[in-house]
Amino acid sequence: MNKLQFCAPCLMGLEGLCADELKRLGIENVRAENGRVLFEGDFNTLARANICSRYAERIQILLGEFPVYSFEDLFQGVNKIPWESFIGERDSFPVKGHCVSSKLTSVPDCQKIIKKAAAKRLGSKYGASWLEETGSLHQIQFLIIKNNCSILLDTSGTGLHKRGYRANSTEAPIKETLAAAMAELSRVRPFSTVVDPFCGSGTILIESALKALNIAPGLRRSFSAEKWSVIPSSVWAEERQRALDAIRHDAEFQAYGYDIDENAVALTLENAEKAGVADRIHAEVRDIRDLGLDFERAAVICNPPYGERLLDIERARELYKTMGEKFIKKQGFSYSIICPDDGFETVFGRPADKRRKLYNGMIKCQLYMYFRNN
Repeated sequence: MNKLQFCAPCLMGLEGLCADELKRLGIENVRAENGRVLFEGDFNTLARANICSRYAERIQILLGEFPVYSFEDLFQGVNKIPWESFIGERDSFPVKGHCVSSKLTSVPDCQKIIKKAAAKRLGSKYGASWLEETGSLHQIQFLIIKNNCSILLDTSGTGLHKRGYRANSTEAPIKETLAAAMAELSRVRPFSTVVDPFCGSGTILIESALKALNIAPGLRRSFSAEKWSVIPSSVWAEERQRALDAIRHDAEFQAYGYDIDENAVALTLENAEKAGVADRIHAEVRDIRDLGLDFERAAVICNPPYGERLLDIERARELYKTMGEKFIKKQGFSYSIICPDDGFETVFGRPADKRRKLYNGMIKCQLYMYFRNN
């Protein structure tokens, strides 16, 4: 088959991490853009990216890009796409998308035009005047920005941040893809010890464990494209086996989580069990004021409660001050704290050795990293 063009949308600030990861997976022609990463490959590439990507939000097939200044432009552009290569005669193909800064502003109208154009092409190819759409889901997505239209076919279904282990969570949990990025930026390795003093539902600890053991985040879930008739089931079996063979069973990694809420601690342990890393994660009830870092080395990674999330600004800043007292400079220790408060470093008590802009949902944050010990 000809090479397919793929698009992996990701959180702003994670484009570089996502691109590097795809390259490490042996994927070709990877290039990062704002909010997404483009790459090429075949159906094995599609399955591998879905199963193994820690930072992508989903994997889409990029079917076409073309300028649109009218509904006629949109119809003709969509009608030229070889939909029959992916969508069977009985498959469903709903449409959704967005319009930004373009002449075409009505999303419902664009949905109707795209649906009509795709249906006309499919009906012509299958010799059918009506398509029943009772088969597997093929979600069409469109994005029209500054009069340029991208037409995509989603292969993931539920977003890739849904690993399958976090059916339940505490209030305001961090997104799994962001937690994975924090583990990467904190240089978590197979021999690391990770500590989260505000563990909540355990997401940072679990994502750190999955990374350290090189466990593919999508191993325990399914994907929309698994039900597509055009992709042999052997492709998915092959890529899952490839991911299983890559697991680092010899990793020394251990993680420790603390929280003042006993329900959160119980949830952390429950989610760790679902993720298959229960033997690597320990959690107990403990206040930050009682934190003791009795380890030879450790990476402390946390998402503390803050003003826009759970606490009011003053209480949050009291917490940052306590963290500054507890997160002492010590050989072999590093600290990574995600926070939206521009005054964090002042309250914490010292400037970060490095900062990185990230987004926690719609909240612009900084990842404050401390790793120098002099």
